[in-house]
Amino acid sequence: MTGLPPVPAGLRGAVDLSSLVNRPASAAAGAPAQPAAPGQPTGAPGAPGAPGAPGASSVAVPALVVDATDATFSQVLELSNTVPVIVDLWAEWCGPCKQLSPVLDKLVAEYAGRLLLVKVDVDANPQLTEAFQAQSIPAVAAVIGGRPVQLFVGALPEAQVRDVFEQVLELAAQNGVTGTAVVDGAAAAADGEAAEPEPEPLPPHHQDAYDAIDRGDYDAAITAYRTAIAQDPRDQLAVAGLAQVSLIARLQGVTIADVRGAAAAAPTDVDAQLAVADLDVSGGHVDDAFDRVLTVFPSLNATGKDAARTRLLDYFEIVGLDDPRVAAARRRLTMLLY
Repeated sequence: MTGLPPVPAGLRGAVDLSSLVNRPASAAAGAPAQPAAPGQPTGAPGAPGAPGAPGASSVAVPALVVDATDATFSQVLELSNTVPVIVDLWAEWCGPCKQLSPVLDKLVAEYAGRLLLVKVDVDANPQLTEAFQAQSIPAVAAVIGGRPVQLFVGALPEAQVRDVFEQVLELAAQNGVTGTAVVDGAAAAADGEAAEPEPEPLPPHHQDAYDAIDRGDYDAAITAYRTAIAQDPRDQLAVAGLAQVSLIARLQGVTIADVRGAAAAAPTDVDAQLAVADLDVSGGHVDDAFDRVLTVFPSLNATGKDAARTRLLDYFEIVGLDDPRVAAARRRLTMLLY
């Protein structure tokens, strides 16, 4: 993927889900998880539910895209022994999450059962949110053979998400997880009966922006969000969406080595430093991005300070205004301004 860090080459994700892997069957019904004792193995190789156990040829599921909760995630871990599972951590208030969601849905459908997509509402599922270390959303991970792999943070373009999925399938094959999910008609019908009503349609300009993002036309998406904001300056989802899609547009075609080299060669050049900060935000290194911009801020002229302040405000929208890292960075910016 151009300009973005690759998926780890092995099952060495930073997330520790051992307490969920070892959860007893009763936990699926809401019983508290029982972590393994110190030093206790998570399962013998090849045993059902053990990390790295080869997947069966197929598994029946109600749908290729499902919701999961703290109480039901043990079922996801079991499925991941047969087919790799993509985990989408999202929230209803998150504008970038709503940009990424249709991309994930579309691609998983295209893979026709070689991948499953599980959606986790971070507000309703604090245990999973903590387990996946989801400090920023949308955050996307994979679970392969019961083990997690962190993938990316933020609403990436479809082509880059497809590249990630290809790497997930390659990693799964290396670990013997090569099965296929087959939608069971009866299960799907039962699941449909209990499904929540379809969400209300998006406002027209928001839908225009999502459609433009889906076809890779980021300039059109930016125009749509700006139109929505012009009509309603209090449209917070449009403000956050504009910040996110503007970041995606700036990242197109960049090369990490070139960007970081230019910043190292010109430590007080605002454009060079902001380009590295863009990379840091896109990779989930939020504190690094904030510190870089705020460190160079005092050395800038009035025009440079205005550019840095504007970019920081965009980052605040992308990360989420309630994030404690945003509050700390905002306080530091205020001290520099006054």
